[in-house]
Amino acid sequence: MVHVLSSRILLRPTDPERSRAFYGEQLGLAVYREFGTGAERGTVFFMGGGFLEVSGRSQTPPAPAVRLWLQVDDVTAAQEELRAKGVEIVRPPVREPWGLVEMWIADPDGTPIVLVEVPADHPMRYRPGI
Repeated sequence: MVHVLSSRILLRPTDPERSRAFYGEQLGLAVYREFGTGAERGTVFFMGGGFLEVSGRSQTPPAPAVRLWLQVDDVTAAQEELRAKGVEIVRPPVREPWGLVEMWIADPDGTPIVLVEVPADHPMRYRPGI
């Protein structure tokens, strides 16, 4: 078995400064580390149990199949906070048939981001013996 020590998602945005501002200032992800200098520097953000690295530059946005899934405590509070920071809410919070509450936003390149709240009564919260 492979022993994974760390994991991250790597994004190559079309405008690195705009994406750094979105993830750091609007979405509020904390910076883990930065490397390089100038506009092309790389920034690695904390993202719960993993990392999001925004580095390099791409001439085209990420493929439509790329999506980010971020679990939050309270989707409604996240909606209010993000809206106040100028983030467009693509789809407001909805309790899905599978029981999760999901809200959709997108980064500056259009990468879909789903913010998910796991309700207290959801099976994902069931932890036998705890």
